[in-house]
Formats: sequence, structure tokens, C-alpha cells
Amino acid sequence: MLEGIAPEDVDIVIPTIRSLDFLEQWRPFFEKHKLIIIQDGDPTRKVGIPPGFNYELYNRNDIERILGEKAECISFKDSACRCFGFLVSKAKYVYTIDDDCFVAETPKGEKINALKQHLENMSTPSTPFFFNTLYDPFAPGSDFVRGYPFSLREGVETVVSHGLWLNIPDYDAPTQLVKPSERNKRYVDAVMTVPKGTLFPMCGMNLTFNREVIGPAMYFGLMGDGQPLGRYDDMWAGWCTKVICDHLSLGIKTGLPYIWHSKASNPFTNLKKEYKGIFWQEEIVPFFQSIQFSEKCETVCDCYLELARKVGEELAELDPYFLKLSKAMVTWIEAWKKLNPELQ
Repeated sequence: MLEGIAPEDVDIVIPTIRSLDFLEQWRPFFEKHKLIIIQDGDPTRKVGIPPGFNYELYNRNDIERILGEKAECISFKDSACRCFGFLVSKAKYVYTIDDDCFVAETPKGEKINALKQHLENMSTPSTPFFFNTLYDPFAPGSDFVRGYPFSLREGVETVVSHGLWLNIPDYDAPTQLVKPSERNKRYVDAVMTVPKGTLFPMCGMNLTFNREVIGPAMYFGLMGDGQPLGRYDDMWAGWCTKVICDHLSLGIKTGLPYIWHSKASNPFTNLKKEYKGIFWQEEIVPFFQSIQFSEKCETVCDCYLELARKVGEELAELDPYFLKLSKAMVTWIEAWKKLNPELQ
């Protein structure tokens, strides 16, 4: 653990529908931290959790008990349910990981402590206003290159660290279908800041963020059961988070650390979930690219509520789903404020 960060400063949020045997591989890196496990699907099903871990387990009944009518903003039968863990956590940092992700190795065969690398990324500034061709200038053995403005070298606070995956790449269904055997074997030893004004596809399976600062933006939307869309939960959260970070001068890094993604989900099932999103994203991305927040948006919550209004006004023509999503975004902020009054 890094200097100044105690084990209780980091919670690990895991959405699951199965027993968590994968935790045995992560034991050396996770056992000092609290796990927040969100059980999706049938709440009567028993989730097996290896002994020795400090954890809280929540199912759909718990979500409805804690949130009441606001529980409608939490997705069901979709990994988007993980954001309930963000609501109930009290840690400064959250690391969220999927239950089919294992400890990866460097090209030298060294086990990668993904959580430690994420926290290292978060401990140094981001540089979103000018791209450094040696990537993260704060990484060991790197610095700002010739021509980098000295006035921008202080950087901004890093609030999101987005990690990558070896083995099964995070592809959409059409790409899965045409490249069924493709595996990511490339280990790129680099971390970089996502530039201001640039969106990126955020994957939720290996992700750390500063909950106290950017937590209200980390809503994974309405997906899964009863919704026309799936597998865009982390994309939605990433687009929302990025435009808010750009407005508030906060930073996002991507690159290291890697995890080992062990299981490819069924591409035909994925296509059913993604089908509308594949078309909708051609309209959604320009919407986010055009976002301009008003001067009164001085906090993440302010920005998110204004963004929710814009979603309802400008994307509802695409499909009535976005009006429903807009209302859910407002409900999410109400739930956030209710469960986290100390952060207001």
C-alpha cells in the first residue's frame, strides 16, 4: 500500500452472479481491504466467498430495503448493479473488478498488483491540457519532454485510473464474431492522461476512482432487465465522467495496470444486448462531444444534474428510453446525497 493510503481508504466493489473462487488469486492484494459484493439476479442464491476476507454482501432485497423507491435507479440482471456498491462505500477510493478477472503477469513473469498500480496512477497529477509524448511524465524514468509548456506541468488532480486486460479483449459483439480467437498478448508498459475534449470507452472490469471527488458521476445507468440496452453501462458512466472532469479540470489516466480477463462472453447474447447501442452511440457520442456546462455548475453533482436534464431534452428524440434514463440519473443523485451526506 502506498504511503498515506491505509487499507480502509480503499473498498473493492465486485458485481457477481456466482461464487467468488477467483478471490483466492487476489488474496495477497485484497485481503486487507473491505470487499463490497453486489449479488445480481436471484437474491435467494447463496454466493460462495472464500474465508478470511472482510466483506459486505448486498442482494436485490437489500438494495430495495436501503433505497426504497429510489432502488429503481439500480439496474437488475446486469453488472451495472455494481454502482450500488459505490453508494454504500465510505472509502476514499473504490476499485471495481469483474469476477472473471485474474492476476496478470508482466513479460518477466512478475505478478501484477493491479490495485497498487491504480493507486500509484492516482497519486500523481494528470496532464489533460497538453499531450506528453513520453506518456505519464510522473512515472519512474519519465519526465516532460522538450517543448512541454512549463505553465502546464503542475497538472491536475487524477480522479480515475482506467486499467486494461490481457487475454480476452473487451470487444463489442460484431468484433467478437469476426475475431473469435483473437487474444490480447501485448503488454504495453505505459500510462497516459486522456486529453481534454477527448472521449474514451471506459471499461468497468478494472477501474479505480476517487469516490469522494468523482463518485456522483460514476452511475452505470439503466441496463439489463426491463431495459432496451445492455453492455453500455460502463460506457455511459465513462462519457458522463469525462465531460464532467473536463469541465472541472480533473484528470483521467489509462493504461497500466493489466489484469487477466479469463472468459469471453457469448457474442450472440452480447449482440442482443448491444444491438440498439451500436446504432445509438453514433448519436450519443456527438451529444457528449457538444456538451457545454453552465457557469453555475461548480460541483460534480451540479454538473450531473444539468447533464441529466440535457439527456432528457436532447436524446429523448432518439428513443423514449433516454427520458427514463434522465429521470434515473436525477434519482441516482438523490440517492447519493441521502447515503453520503458527509460529502455534500
